[in-house]
Amino acid sequence: MAKQTIAIVGLGTMGTAFLKELLGHSNDRVEIVAVAELCDTPGLALAREHGIENLRIDDLIAMGSKLNILFDLTGEEEVRHEIRDKLKATGNHHTIVATDNIARMIWALIASGAEMPSTHSYDGY
Repeated sequence: MAKQTIAIVGLGTMGTAFLKELLGHSNDRVEIVAVAELCDTPGLALAREHGIENLRIDDLIAMGSKLNILFDLTGEEEVRHEIRDKLKATGNHHTIVATDNIARMIWALIASGAEMPSTHSYDGY
């Protein structure tokens, strides 16, 4: 299986928990290549501790096909639209935008019984 490269946008409550869980299950098939977070959150500190770069959304988009999955865990409809529009504008048909729902499904498969925290009101595609 080829290595999957991922990035997480939004390291608030949900994004931090998701990052922590993924780091606890790290292996040679999944690599967290970057995060995007504007605020100084515990999740950003965790990413830095693990040598994960904090980039702007434009920098993530510029990664092109080097980025397989971009998790948007901001809970902000505007951010989701910005990401999709920028991927489309660059002709990137490779990078998948994974929503909160996909993160919850992964969480259900790998987390040890705990509920994934969420404070988001926007839950759309």
